Amino acid sequence: CVCVFVQAEDGIRGLVRSRGLGDVYKRQSDGRSIALAHFGPGDIFGELAMFDDELRSATVQTLDEVDAVAILGADMRRLMRQHPDLAVKLVIGLGRRLREANERLSRQSFQTVQSRVAGVLTQLVEQAQGEGAPEQGVLVTITQAEIAQLAGSSRESASRFLAVLERANVIEQGRGRLTVLDPAALGGYVY
Repeated sequence: CVCVFVQAEDGIRGLVRSRGLGDVYKRQSDGRSIALAHFGPGDIFGELAMFDDELRSATVQTLDEVDAVAILGADMRRLMRQHPDLAVKLVIGLGRRLREANERLSRQSFQTVQSRVAGVLTQLVEQAQGEGAPEQGVLVTITQAEIAQLAGSSRESASRFLAVLERANVIEQGRGRLTVLDPAALGGYVY
């Protein structure tokens, strides 16, 4: 298990050990939401609560079973003072998250919906392969709406492009799941 920082709905702030998959998203006052990240075992989420006393800035939604245990933010800050190597690892994780956010902002500013969706699928495939999935026929448990959120597009636009990928035999779709039959072919759609 890997340590992950999270802030619960009731205002409790803490560190969590987890396994499983989830999304971090932010909901706007008009009801729209945008996905900020898709996480799996070893990823850090909710880390902002460790540094200030603000309530959560985003919501974490699990996609499957997640095991977790919480450590309060004040305790985490004390641990970082006592174990500077832990603080360095967290800063590296935060730097990685900032780099990913910059990349996502760049993609949403300059890439087409098709390119962004293909990029999201590529990232999900790489994550699954890092967890032991095969080179071909990679199963990803995610809905079209979640893919659209991660790509910063409407579900309808993402769905149209996923249908194009399915006709090209790059993916196969099912309810709440998607199998990437040819991960290398996705690269041809990312520009």
